Amino acid sequence: MFTLVRSRARTAALALSAVAALAFGATTSTGAAAAPAPAPAKQGPTSVAYVEVNDNSMLNVGKYTLAKGGGNVFDVAVIFAANINYDTTKKSAYLHFNENVQRVLDNAATQIRPLQQKGIKVVLSVLGNHQGAGFANFPNQQAASAFAKQLSDTVTKYGLDGIDFDDEYAEYGNNGTGQPNASSFVHLVTALRANMPNKIISLYNIGPAASRLSYGGVNISSKFDYAWNPYYGTWQVPGIALPKSKLSPAAVEIGRTSQSTAANLARRTVSEGYGVYLTYNLNGADRSADVSAFTRELYGSDAVYTP
Repeated sequence: MFTLVRSRARTAALALSAVAALAFGATTSTGAAAAPAPAPAKQGPTSVAYVEVNDNSMLNVGKYTLAKGGGNVFDVAVIFAANINYDTTKKSAYLHFNENVQRVLDNAATQIRPLQQKGIKVVLSVLGNHQGAGFANFPNQQAASAFAKQLSDTVTKYGLDGIDFDDEYAEYGNNGTGQPNASSFVHLVTALRANMPNKIISLYNIGPAASRLSYGGVNISSKFDYAWNPYYGTWQVPGIALPKSKLSPAAVEIGRTSQSTAANLARRTVSEGYGVYLTYNLNGADRSADVSAFTRELYGSDAVYTP
């Protein structure tokens, strides 16, 4: 059977206990985001790799190149995951990093810059944390804008390339929080895009926020750089008004989605003209056989793993 949602109980537990070429951030307290060396040209869809940093290194994303031409297999690396938490005293949401995410950020010089120097974008995913705070229940524009500033300040501080929204595990209503409303996500994304006009904003197309993209005559669909299917091993076109070049209907979990399914989804991505291919849970093992299953279809080349 297909894996419908990522297996993330460990991520949530640890957290509770503790695209198109875009410009990099300016000099930060953890070092400048160095200008990337020109990567060998690669024709084909943008490949995205989520990494569970509780268990695996972000550097794994940079270990795969194409046998033909030497280009990076992956174009976007996603740090999974920071959390949106809730302060019951202040009655407000705040951005939280568990110890593993914080370690990656604090060691940006060795965990993030090497990928950026290869031309790989590094994006921070933000996920609910069972506390009632989510992207879809900010009570007003001011609260949404305040959280957007926390996000954009983090991108600047650590020299990241953007933010990924994943509206799971919020458990709306916990701690006396509100249920999802129509305006919250629109205010949040509008403010974030204003704060960082040249950075990536991506949507893991799941949860109440993903179905609340329009309010008061404003539709935020065009403010996203990418949106992808959240159900691994399946094909599902995200319900957002973006061109095919910014959508990934295909989603695979490396090591769990079969190589034949990964290849079929990649073949369909190309044949139907979509521009993104999503993968999840890249670990430190040599996964070149799993990765080659889709790179042959996307780029006409096997993948090479270099430890």
